[in-house]
Formats: sequence, C-alpha cells, structure tokens
Amino acid sequence: MKVFWIFILLLASVLTGHTQGIEADDAIARYRKGEIVVRAKRGAKVEIEQLRHEFWFGCAISNSIASDRMPENDKKLYKEKFLENFNSAVTENAVKWPDMEPRKGEVNYRTVDYILNWTEENKIPLRAHNLFWGISNFIQPWVKELNDQEMMRTLQNRAETVTARYKGRFAEYDLNNEMIHGNYYEERLGPEITKLMAQWAQKGDSGAKLFLNDYDILTGNRLDDYMAQIRSFLKRGVPIAGIGVQGHLHGETFDRSQLKRALDSLAIFRLPVRITEFNMPGQRSKYYEKRNLRMTPEEEQLSGKELADYFRICFAHPAVEGILMWGFWEGANWIPQSSMYRRDWSITPLGEAYKNLVFSEWWTKVSGTADTKGAFTSPAFFGKYRVTVDGVSKEIDLTKEEGKVTVEF
Repeated sequence: MKVFWIFILLLASVLTGHTQGIEADDAIARYRKGEIVVRAKRGAKVEIEQLRHEFWFGCAISNSIASDRMPENDKKLYKEKFLENFNSAVTENAVKWPDMEPRKGEVNYRTVDYILNWTEENKIPLRAHNLFWGISNFIQPWVKELNDQEMMRTLQNRAETVTARYKGRFAEYDLNNEMIHGNYYEERLGPEITKLMAQWAQKGDSGAKLFLNDYDILTGNRLDDYMAQIRSFLKRGVPIAGIGVQGHLHGETFDRSQLKRALDSLAIFRLPVRITEFNMPGQRSKYYEKRNLRMTPEEEQLSGKELADYFRICFAHPAVEGILMWGFWEGANWIPQSSMYRRDWSITPLGEAYKNLVFSEWWTKVSGTADTKGAFTSPAFFGKYRVTVDGVSKEIDLTKEEGKVTVEF
C-alpha cells in the first residue's frame, strides 16, 4: 500500500509539472512572439533566420578579461563563448566603488573602459553594477571616515563623475545595491539620500536608467519588504527605471510557486523586471561553502533541469525583460558548480540545457514560398532577423513594442 501511494505522489508531481510546462509554453507563445510578413513575388523562396533575441539572455563579465590574471587562451575562449551564448552583459565587479576607488582619489577607469569598449564593439548592451552599495561591509574605510558633509560631497562627485564619463554608453545602472538588507548611507545621511543619489546620477547623464537590485525576493522571503520599499521610493519621486531581482538565493532546486508569485507581485509596478544575478545551484546550496566539491552526473543533470524550469517561468512572464547569469565558466564563476562550461571548456548539462532553450526551442528559423498573393507570414520570437528571398537578404527587427513587421522585396 505504501509503494502505491508513493507511486501516486510521483505521478501527481509529474502531471503537475507537465501542466505547468504547458501553461508556460502558452504564455511564451503569447508574450514572446510576434509576426513577420514577407512581401515578394508569388512562389518566391523565403527564408527567415533569427540572429538574436530582443529578450536579454546575459551574463556577468569578469574583471579578469581586462587583466593579466586570466591566461591568454582562456581569455580568447571566454570572449568567444560569451558572444556565442549571450546578447547582454553586466559588470561583475568593475563598476563597484571599492573596485574603482579603493583609496581616496585613486580611481581605476581602465577595467571599466576595457569591458565597455569590448561590449560596444560587439553590440552587447551592458549594465553598470553598481554606483553605490550601502551594505556596511562593502564600503571602503576611507569613505566611512569622512564627516557627513564630506561624505555628501563625495557621493555626489562619485555619481556625477561616473555617469558623465560614460554618458549614453551604459544601458542601465544599479543605483544603490541591496538596500533592504542594509543602507549605511541612509543611516548616516537620512532617508532622502537615495533620491539625491538618483538626481546626481542623472545630472551626469540625464538619460541614465536607474534600477533597484536586491536578493531573497524571488524566494518570497523579502518580497513584502521590497514591495514596500519600491512603493516608498516611487511615492517620494525617486526615478526608478526598473526592478532588479537576484536569482541565486535558492539551493540545488527552487520553489516554482514562490518565483511565480514574486514576479506577479512585482509586475504591478509596470516597470521592467530583470533577473540580474542567476546561478543554479544557488547560494543556499551545499556548493556555496564547498567551491571545490565535484558534482555527480545526476547532480549535473538536475541543475540543467532546474535551470530550464527557472528560465521557462521567467521567459513566460510578461513583466520580465531579461535574465543574466552571474558567471558561466568554472574558471571565473562565483559558484563554480553553476557553470555552463568546465575549466577545460567542455560544456556541462546546464550549458546544454541553456543552449537548447535559447537557441533551439526559443529560436525561429523557417522557410517556405510566397503564396498566390505574394506573401509569406510566420510567427517569430522578438528579435533581429535575416530575411532572404531568392538569394537577396535584408536584416529586420521584430520588436515586442510593435508586435509585427512587414518586409518588402
């Protein structure tokens, strides 16, 4: 009898997962696809090939690509694999104030310049993480030693200088990282400091898009706190352009219902949501404390399945505009076991799961012939395309905003 009930529970779990998968796929078709219409002569051969997604599938970029710490061959492969897999990026450490200015007045722009130049050359939009980080442990001692007036001037100089130097080049900035978990600047200078930080940043670059960014939101643990903070900032006129939520506070698996509930809750603000820092397994897994622990083949397969389920839920949600991993190669990843590539650059099951989703299941490549009215129509994922008719090609953009694009031949 016990075996029977175990079988029933397992069957119910499989059926529930299957149902959730169908619902997600329906939502993906509804929210992530538009229509391409090709006008050509009757009977013309038409090929539609996707070149990149509009949705951000991105990753953090390690400082080591701009230094001598990474061997040249690894650096070459790192760049190649990055461009092969990702269409967007975020600075892992380069923009953080302690990294840029560990000692007062000694500002390192070289690393940021290198990464930004490389991403621009390859048409990769780059997030700046982060202008400020108010967790006490991550503030340079020399900043804490300033009196309140000096600190205010120093914060203003930091915000205005960075945004002015890189005006129009960063896609967006994390304004002040993880504020629900600690805000030394607010404790020292009062509750209006966040709005002032935003105003200073936009004085340097009036077009700067400023995001919040915090953790333990998608688990549900700090969702209510984050919602209250966002409401408070919006009420006070803080110019928030988007909501960042980190995706690595789970363990070897994650709570599907909490992830969906968190995304549904954040959607009420009608602001773009980005999953800014994703790892699988995450920070609450056994691998966070044991970075050298090797995964079994079964554990590697589980990570691939968990990534696929996580991405599917996020991609299916209309409020989400991107997912950025927090590392992809074992040789430069915060949690090495969460990598798409091992240290020798062989691909992991997690990497295979990612590529299967982004470049196979969620990728449009179709062909056919123009009908008797001289038209060929196809549903397609939002993104950039090459459309070829009888050997002549044109590149077009199918955007979520427009929903449909017509190309004439």
